[in-house]
Formats: sequence, structure tokens, C-alpha cells
Amino acid sequence: MSDSERASENAPAARGGPASKLPRWAAWPLKALAVLGGLTVALALSGLILVAIALAVAYPNLPETSGLTDYRPKLPMRIYSADSVLLGEFGEERRNFAAIREIPKVMQDAVLAIEDARFYEHSGVDYKGVLRAGLAHLSEARSQGASTITMQVARNFYLSTEKTFTRKIYEVLLALKIESMLTKEQILEVYMNQIFLGQRAYGFAAASEIYFGKPLKEITVAEAAMLAGLPKAPSAYNPIVNPKRATERQQYIIDRMLDNGFITAEQHAAAKAEKLHYRTQTEVSVHAEHVAEVARQLIFSQYGAEAYTRGLNVYLTINSGEQTTAYRALRKGIMDFEKRQVYRGPEAYVDLPASPKDLDSRIAEALQDHPDNDELKAAVVLDANPKKVLAVLQNGESVDITGDGLKPATSGRPRRATRRPRSGAAR
Repeated sequence: MSDSERASENAPAARGGPASKLPRWAAWPLKALAVLGGLTVALALSGLILVAIALAVAYPNLPETSGLTDYRPKLPMRIYSADSVLLGEFGEERRNFAAIREIPKVMQDAVLAIEDARFYEHSGVDYKGVLRAGLAHLSEARSQGASTITMQVARNFYLSTEKTFTRKIYEVLLALKIESMLTKEQILEVYMNQIFLGQRAYGFAAASEIYFGKPLKEITVAEAAMLAGLPKAPSAYNPIVNPKRATERQQYIIDRMLDNGFITAEQHAAAKAEKLHYRTQTEVSVHAEHVAEVARQLIFSQYGAEAYTRGLNVYLTINSGEQTTAYRALRKGIMDFEKRQVYRGPEAYVDLPASPKDLDSRIAEALQDHPDNDELKAAVVLDANPKKVLAVLQNGESVDITGDGLKPATSGRPRRATRRPRSGAAR
């Protein structure tokens, strides 16, 4: 018998062997898995093709980025006395430009710790950060987010805040383009001078002056961490309006600074324990509003709208000490006259929430329309009776008014009248 004949006889036996034929119940799952695998690969390839097409279409439509390569931030007009004391500031954006070499390392580190810890490692888009943020979102864990500092610069300069897939594509492409044009130091400099930080402050140099009343070079670790928490939501994490929420974020940022090796364990402990002191004085230390307004009108007539963005410094001939003496004398006379008048009632009434946890934020919101007037403090009355009035200031501090303190409020009430300060009165 030939070899081919032997092979033909053995072939059916081999195909009919028990090892070569799977049971019908096992074949269907394998076929289903193969189909699912094929569909997954096809969908992935389709997604990549769509993204590639979107990128190819979007890239030619990217805006010009010359505003970054020749960065000229808007700087307000400032009016000074003859002895260099600030009398007034005019402009939409309160900003003190600071070159990156003038921004202390502790401030840079605080920002990087919370916003973009891998800033010096990626090329504009942190793909590891995107993956980490996605996993954190699924597990409901805290994350610093996936937008890099470069992507934030692209968004703040050129894009809207709407959350769409198209905007995200443009944001990524602009970030890559910016990274190819500017150095990391230049990008960080633009970010730290351009970002809005609440209280009309733009940039960390202005924010340091507004919140702490000190130049940025004197900032501490704890203060830097507090300022670094503002970019995410300036109103929500404003330490003056929402101290509790702001402190929680500040403490988290201090922990992040330690985790990333920006501070030592000793600095971490000291920063966690440091009690912050915020600027309490009025917007300007000397009251000379009328003369400052006259100077503003004069400069505006010469430069037009550019007067508010060119960073002009205007010096007047008045002396700040003499101006303060005159202001105090005039104000004392007016206040003495006012105390002799009949009480006119509260400025407004506020609907207070029933829930105690919402009370603090509602009071702060209401008093934004009724700010303090020099030594006169605005407050919302929570409880009132003939012997005591309980009021809350904008900073959350409670004040009990009793005895002679109630005389101004009762001066305009007839002897038998029942009208008295009631809950919700803004005074």
C-alpha cells in the first residue's frame, strides 16, 4: 500500500477524533467572542479615523497665537498722590504684571501641585493625566483633572467655556501649537499673570496684594496654597467670602505640595497650622475719590479707552497725609450730625433660607450689594427683640447689639409703636 493510500485511510480517523471536534454548546460562545472582538477593533479604528479627520479639518482653522508670543496684558490706570500713595485705580482688570523670575518658587510650586504636576514633563497634553482623570471619575475619587496649564492658557485666550467635543479638540491642538512656540517658562508666566482670581484680580501678583496686602515675593507656603486654590472657582473658594470651603481646598493643596516633593515635612506641618490674616483695609488707603475722578477724566480725554489698559501711572500734587486729615474731619462732622437724626430703617430685607447650612452663603451673597462704608459695617439681622439684636457680618462673624447700641435703631420709633428691627434686615 502506498503512502498516499495510508494517509487517506488515516485522515477520516484523525478528523473524527474526540479532540478535534468541540461540543455545540462551546462553539457559540467562541463565535460570539470573535464577533465582539471584531466589532471592538472596527469601532476603535473608526474612532481613530474620525479623530484624525477632525484634527485635519480643525488644525487649519486654529486662531493666530501672536497674542501669546507678544503678550501684553491689560494693566489698569493708577492715580497716586505726590508721596506715591495709591488714590484710585481704573480698569476692568486689576493686574500687576510679574515676570516669571519675579514669581517666587513657592507660588509656582503651589500652582503646579494642584493644576499640572507634570507640567515640565508633557508637551501640552498630559495623556497620563487624561487616563488618571477618567479612572478617578469612574471611581468617584478626587483628581486634579486632565486639563494642563497649557490647555488652560489656550482656553482662556481663544476659546469659550462651553463643554463640547469640538472645543476640546481645538483646545488640544492649540495647546500643542503653543508648546511649539513658547518655552515652559513663558507659558507659565502668561498663565500666572492672566488667570482670574476673584475680587477683580487677574494674576497672582495682584491677588497677593488684594487678599493679603503684601507683595508676591513675601508669600508663605500657606498663603501660596490658598491663592493656588482660586483658579478652579474664584467665587466658590474666595477665602474672604467662603473661608471654610477655601480652607479645605488650601489644606488639600498643601498635601499635594508634599506629595510632589515641593515642600518638606516640616514646611508641610507649619503651613497646615498657619493662621492666615487677610487684608482688612478699604480698596484705597486714602480717600480722595473726587480728585482721582477728575484725573481719570483728564487722562481719558487724551488717551480714550486705552487709558484703562496701558498701565498708566498718574501722579497728583496732593499729599496723602493732609488728605486723610481733611477726610476724617469732614466725616466726623457728618457722622455726628447723622447720630442726631431719626433712624430711617434698614437698607433692604433679605429672604433667609430655612436650612442653617445655607445661611452663611446667603448672607454673604446679600451683603455684596451692601458693602461696608469705612468704619460702618454692613450686617444682616438674624434675631431682634427690644433688648438685643443678633446680626451677622459678611465675614460670618456674629454681633450682639445691646444697651446703648440699640438707641439709633429705636430713635425713630414712636413711644407706643411695635415696629422694630426684624429678621432679614440688611443694615
